[in-house]
Amino acid sequence: MLDSIITSNAAEIGKLERTGAHSHIRGLGLDDKLEARTNSQGMVGQLRARKAAGVILKVIKQGKISGRAILMAGAPGTGKTAIAMAMSHELGDVPFTSIASSEVFSMEMSKTESLTQAFRRSIGVRIKEETEIIEGEVVEIQIDRSVTGVGPKTGKLTLKTTDMETIYDLGQKMITSLTKEKVMAGDVIQIDKATGRITRLGRSFTRARDFDATGPDVKFVQCPDGELQTRKEVVHTVSLHEIDVINSRQQGFLALFSGETGEIKPEVRDQINQKISEWCEEGKAEIVPGVLFVDEIHMLDMECFSFLNRALEDKMAPVVIMASNRGMARIRGTNYQSPHGVPIDFLDRLLIISTQAYNEDDIKQILKIRCDEEEVEMAEDALSVLTKVATETSLRYAIHLISTGHLVAQKRQSNKVDVVDIKRVYSLFLDEARSVQYLKDYQDEYLYNEVPSGQNDNNMAIDQPAA
Repeated sequence: MLDSIITSNAAEIGKLERTGAHSHIRGLGLDDKLEARTNSQGMVGQLRARKAAGVILKVIKQGKISGRAILMAGAPGTGKTAIAMAMSHELGDVPFTSIASSEVFSMEMSKTESLTQAFRRSIGVRIKEETEIIEGEVVEIQIDRSVTGVGPKTGKLTLKTTDMETIYDLGQKMITSLTKEKVMAGDVIQIDKATGRITRLGRSFTRARDFDATGPDVKFVQCPDGELQTRKEVVHTVSLHEIDVINSRQQGFLALFSGETGEIKPEVRDQINQKISEWCEEGKAEIVPGVLFVDEIHMLDMECFSFLNRALEDKMAPVVIMASNRGMARIRGTNYQSPHGVPIDFLDRLLIISTQAYNEDDIKQILKIRCDEEEVEMAEDALSVLTKVATETSLRYAIHLISTGHLVAQKRQSNKVDVVDIKRVYSLFLDEARSVQYLKDYQDEYLYNEVPSGQNDNNMAIDQPAA
């Protein structure tokens, strides 16, 4: 019953997705010469930063570098995380891991272990193996059932290619798999001899006229040629961390689904590294250096930076991309100040990509893309007002007003967001500057107020620790 409801409403529902902060990003928006387009694949502006990211991306795909570190530095709301997400879309099957620096301190393990696991999640291993498969077009399926209906089912499967035709005996397991995949005469299937797994590749072109109408999901393929049984090379891509977990836990691969992996002994990792090196020498495997994205890098302390200094020198290190929105800031755990809150010796290792503030035209284009992503129809006047709000406050604040403005418009029974809706939500929700001004005006009415009433507004010591 549920399947029929889903099928009948498939055209109306389409794909169900949550709209996230960067769900409109599809790629870096570069052409073949790595030149950034003004507006492409959800990316707007930041031409120099995107071109620099594209150069790094090309080198990563070639697999020629590892252990490099890139810092994306810029003010809040200038698209640092958006560029990182765009790179993850462009990478394809290259491993990409994204963490926030605060995760290192919130896990129930040491900081170095947390960073080590993040590093090894970002390093892929392509394992090659040969397997025997049977591939052909189904001519006929015969299933024999006992008269009483109690005994096991048996049957015969007739497969053919353009050169030959063979009959196979079927057991209970294969009959169940064929029934589950809804295989019928005229389908082209693939059977893995080692596991018995059946894959339905599509419908044969020779059977295209069997039905007057077919659904949009029906795929027509050519009938295979040559032998029915062939050897095929299969490539599996797994991360080093997944191999670590499988080999360090009694439940094997099921440990990947338990969530808590705990600390993994260095001896286990050394044995895995040795085995992977042997496979690489024999041509059975290939190391794929991936990308580790660490957001808010200034939240790490000196111990973490010291570990990263050593970890980046390892031959199995991934490319590490970091982001920071700080200027001259105190290094966590010390009294020393440094650019971006990063120690000078570590900063010397980094390639720095700078992001600039968006201009008014770029902001308008971004807001328009977000309206399309959130399926909100907005009047041109309202979009201009929202662009002005973004330039005077922040881009993130203006993006939040899109969905809330849409709700207000729906309340007055309109499908289009107008200027009056933007004004309404602007008055309902405060931006950062108005919120700070409100606190200055009414600070005496709040609890635990530590700012003297006569103190200069420009020298409010909100972040200063108590003496």
